[in-house]
Amino acid sequence: MLSGRSIHLFRFAGVDVYLHWWWFLAALYEIEGGTRSYSSVGWNIAEYLALFVIVLMHEYGHALACRQVGGKADRIVLWPLGGVAYVNPPLRPGATLWSIVAGPLVNVILLPILWGLGTLGRATGWSAANPNGHHLLRNVWWIDIGLLIFNILPIYPLDGGKILRSLLWFVLGRARSLMTAVVIGFIGAIGLVALAFWSQSMWLGLVAVYMVMNCWGGWKQARALIQFAKLPRRDEFRCPKCKTSPPIGEYWKCTHCGQAFDTFAKQATCPNCASKFTETVCLDCQMVSPFNQWTGSSVPVISHSLESDFAKRASSSSEIR
Repeated sequence: MLSGRSIHLFRFAGVDVYLHWWWFLAALYEIEGGTRSYSSVGWNIAEYLALFVIVLMHEYGHALACRQVGGKADRIVLWPLGGVAYVNPPLRPGATLWSIVAGPLVNVILLPILWGLGTLGRATGWSAANPNGHHLLRNVWWIDIGLLIFNILPIYPLDGGKILRSLLWFVLGRARSLMTAVVIGFIGAIGLVALAFWSQSMWLGLVAVYMVMNCWGGWKQARALIQFAKLPRRDEFRCPKCKTSPPIGEYWKCTHCGQAFDTFAKQATCPNCASKFTETVCLDCQMVSPFNQWTGSSVPVISHSLESDFAKRASSSSEIR
């Protein structure tokens, strides 16, 4: 099935896997211009497919780890510059850190497995009898270690940059940790642009441009989060999950008529259509809790939930690479 510019390949473990159509163009380019050390082009195709499998396993590492900590992860898109796992972990530094670390951890686990297979092949004589297969195995090992090293560079939005951001989150908080990681990411991306010009590498240049675009998006998100943190708060109410007081203002939206209003000022009742809500989302941790569990609040039991309009602007779903 074709969705937009991506082809739906399959669904496994509750995650839909898509392949961007540019992947085929990149595959043709890489296979045609790839190494000539194999006896036939079939081995070049096998090598590129191995890259596909490694990237897919890496992204599944992100997705499954995100689910393990209570987050949402239901889509992976593979494209020429790598893969994107659309994950939304709970807004806690520990949960975010594990969701990110799990991807590179897959590459780490693959290294001794591939090394062991190569050692076994040499010991049994398989390598000498199948030089193409042995060369493929060696190249896949180098591909895996290359992806691992590049991906853990502390440059946002690479995994290394997001790991750095998660570690800083424990000390600096959610907004300032993102701002710091983005600034470092801008510096790293500029360095990659210079390296791309020096090495005349088109792919490295595309990666650098992509990183700059993501850093700019992260910069805007960090500024929105900093502004959100400065909003006046209702000290008489506290989130049952994160114990944070909600901001004062019309940051919640009625799911029936679309009216924005302050749910704590209106006792969870829409001033436009009079709909009552039993659940509301915390703008800080993004967790939904019964309204009557917020300290100092009480509301009749009506089976509706209230969503946050501000949350969609100040916080976005994570795209972990």
